Amino acid sequence: MNVVIIDYKSGNLRSAAKAFEKVAAGGVVKVSDNPDDLKNATHIVLPGVGGFADCMAGIRAVPGLVEEMETQVLQNKKPFLGICVGMQLLAEKDYEHGVHKGFGWIKGKVKKIRRITPEMKVPHMGWNNLKIRQNHPLVAGIKSGEHTYFVHSYKFICADENDLVAEVYYGRKITSIIARGNIFGAQFHPEKSQETGLKFIRNFLQIK
Repeated sequence: MNVVIIDYKSGNLRSAAKAFEKVAAGGVVKVSDNPDDLKNATHIVLPGVGGFADCMAGIRAVPGLVEEMETQVLQNKKPFLGICVGMQLLAEKDYEHGVHKGFGWIKGKVKKIRRITPEMKVPHMGWNNLKIRQNHPLVAGIKSGEHTYFVHSYKFICADENDLVAEVYYGRKITSIIARGNIFGAQFHPEKSQETGLKFIRNFLQIK
């Protein structure tokens, strides 16, 4: 097992790396900004912290990174996981301070979470309980009601509900896990979600 966590200067990735190291016993977990490392990867992880446009700009600023991601994920079908903004980047469009183009690997759009009541806080921050929408290897051993940790102000809206694996309720339904083929996304932070997060990471690493 050779896990590559893509580093494009979007925050401290050490906590994510430690969570993957804990689960990938005997495997290699590498934080890297070198596109060549993706060639030998068995699993690719794209975290994201901050704004959609800034994260996309950071990825595109690394020479050859987008092209190598497309080769390894779209052509070679390696398991890919986007976390938080990394999941949102999979969408076709984002509407955070303008309109921005995403990878379009999973059809959908990213829009701001709207307050339903004056007491409702945005960003959606803290623990929330998952509702599993479909059986999928990503959620093996994870039941509806288990809690994961969120920090986000924008949400992914799937164009095809078949891509929706799990959601949470925060004023209204919010997508929390998506999947299409070998491409997966988690709006929550599995590295901060204790045992449920580790189960999720383990499930991802077991996908070949």
